[in-house]
Amino acid sequence: MQGGTPYGTTVAMQRELFPDPGSPCSPDPASVISREVLNEAQFAAVTHGEGPVLVIAGAGSGKTRTLVYRMAHLIRQGVEPESILLLTFTRRAAEEMMWRAGQLTGQSCQRIMGGTFHATANMLLRRYGHHLGFGSGFTIIDRGDGEGIINLLKSSLGLAGAGKRFPSKRVIMNILSGSINRAIPIEDLIFEQYIHLSEFVEDIHTIRRHYAQFKLDHGLMDYDDLLVNWQRLLAESEEARHEICSRFQHILVDEYQDTNLIQAEIVRLLATEHDNVMVVGDDAQSIYSFRGADFYNIMRFPEQFPGTRIIKLEENYRSTQPILSLTNAIIEKAQQKFTKELFTSREGGTRPVVFGARNESSEARFIVQTIRELTAGGTDISEIAVLFRSGFHSYKLEMELTSSMVEYEKRGGLKLTESSHIKDALSFLRVVVNPWDHLSWNRILLQLDKVGPKTAQKILATIKQADDPIEALTRYRPARGWQAGFERLTRLFSELRRPDLSPGGQFDLVMEYYEPIFEKIYYDDYPKRRKELDQVKVLISGYGDLRSFVDDTTLDPPESASSSAGSEIQDRLVLSTIHSAKGLEWDVVFVMGLAQGRFPHQSAVPGEAWEEERRLLYVAATRARKQLFLTYPRELVTPDRKMTRTGMSPFLREIEPGLYDNRETSPRRHTMESTPIPPARPAGRKAGGPVKFEVGMVVQHPFFGQGRIKDIPGPRRVEVSFDRHGDKILHLDYAKLDPKL
Repeated sequence: MQGGTPYGTTVAMQRELFPDPGSPCSPDPASVISREVLNEAQFAAVTHGEGPVLVIAGAGSGKTRTLVYRMAHLIRQGVEPESILLLTFTRRAAEEMMWRAGQLTGQSCQRIMGGTFHATANMLLRRYGHHLGFGSGFTIIDRGDGEGIINLLKSSLGLAGAGKRFPSKRVIMNILSGSINRAIPIEDLIFEQYIHLSEFVEDIHTIRRHYAQFKLDHGLMDYDDLLVNWQRLLAESEEARHEICSRFQHILVDEYQDTNLIQAEIVRLLATEHDNVMVVGDDAQSIYSFRGADFYNIMRFPEQFPGTRIIKLEENYRSTQPILSLTNAIIEKAQQKFTKELFTSREGGTRPVVFGARNESSEARFIVQTIRELTAGGTDISEIAVLFRSGFHSYKLEMELTSSMVEYEKRGGLKLTESSHIKDALSFLRVVVNPWDHLSWNRILLQLDKVGPKTAQKILATIKQADDPIEALTRYRPARGWQAGFERLTRLFSELRRPDLSPGGQFDLVMEYYEPIFEKIYYDDYPKRRKELDQVKVLISGYGDLRSFVDDTTLDPPESASSSAGSEIQDRLVLSTIHSAKGLEWDVVFVMGLAQGRFPHQSAVPGEAWEEERRLLYVAATRARKQLFLTYPRELVTPDRKMTRTGMSPFLREIEPGLYDNRETSPRRHTMESTPIPPARPAGRKAGGPVKFEVGMVVQHPFFGQGRIKDIPGPRRVEVSFDRHGDKILHLDYAKLDPKL
């Protein structure tokens, strides 16, 4: 990016840093800051005098209101607006607070410097960067520019020739940036998150040195440089520090629990000469360590600023008391915290519900059925959200919602079929079900070495007219250069058509073929992607026929969110990762997947990671205004297709049972009528009227053998417990299922 405005910066912000001395500053005398508009804790924070103050703002306690009124109060006390600095994490948050403060004080708040850490760093470095040897005309480069430079350096340093296994520019940038934001050495980050790239530690150090020199030589700074150089400016130049500290006499920081070590040090240095700092945040909502946020910044604040006054905002304006009582219990067991007790003056409310489902399918059905009941009772579906820890935890639910014709919008994490590596794997299965699937064929053929788009189209033109394209593929004569790979592909399809294979067995064959291709294409982050493929492996194990699985994963999904910034999706259920839901709220919230080994994450052990998982659940539960449902499955299928018994999350076990209503999966006797497809009817079966299936009926399947119907979860579906193959959900339009007479 050459020129333009940097991240989080506007022309208005530049004017705010260097205002016209003659611009008006006329507070509105009609504006009144009193206990009539603020509760006791908010009033204490807003009217605080000199010195440091830490505002622990519980969820839904009016954090933004407190900051807005604090700015208005300072101005009414005679503080010059241009001597106030408001630091936020988004430009939108700063602009909203500035506008609201302006409603209280007239137009004077336009002269407050408000913006993101990065935008403020940009402004100050352009004015004071000469103390570090920087000119004011440096150019801000974005992530794409930085990755482009790294790609050039890989080539010039001869590292591109190390083979396709060498980390991509994107992963190298993740490592360099992660090391800076988390303030840990590159090798520590690699051994923690990218152990499979450990052989390249020295090469990445070399790229880091050349990347830094390239930027210096060309007058460039990336987003990380803005923070690093701002911190250096304050730490290394006494003259610059004095000018900046004299300029900003009052520092306000929003969401302090999300700051990294560099940002916390910047705040400490900004207040060197006066200690007039107010930071607002909630230790219980610190959940972004993967981005570099340091939970201990907010815990250490009183030590860094001796004499800090701590004010707790505990009155909640969002949720009912039963919900707050449960969320208080979730965080009560935290090892390190600022103790607080959320309460509300709102009356009434129902207790949260904890539902233990038999398995993930049962959990998904409970959620869908409850949503239908809520909407039938008048709840707007856009006021309902289902939250989960990881994107793939919602796959079963997505299938259930789609088959039930419930529209949804998913935030954070991809839908099941959106990831390229999952599309790759599923393409083989789609061709088995539909040999004339042109798009899937094209995807498969382009994975072959030395086969490009033209060759792929030539092959497709030859086989697509055949009565059996898979059989026609075996008769195609490949060029010698890609003959071996082509023959391996034809052998795969021959195996995939074996009649004795279950869908799970077919997927195993696909993965055996695809694994070396997968690791080659996605070498730098294949461990993470492999976990997602393992989830597909678990999902497909619940199907008795391949067509049923393919149909469920290829039904037209609801339209994605509008691409226009800030647009709202109306009349749709929201599915979201908890991280993406922070700061939002709904009338009804489901938090799913709260099983031991899944939440907290199985890799989390007691300590920092465990405690962040606890805070993650707290954030999820505090999104609910009126009703909260916490669900978990009692059985999980492992990647090797073994059914494992589990229980509720240890975080739920710590909660006193009297704080919630406990619901269990109860056996239901449903009946359904199914008219089998004639070709699927085995010889000897009586033709005639429809077959009635009901819970408890003994049935026979040509592959799985004998079993007993456990449940009828939905239209034309049965869940059968087979003697030799365990539980399977079968679609009656495809499964060759007969009553055992």
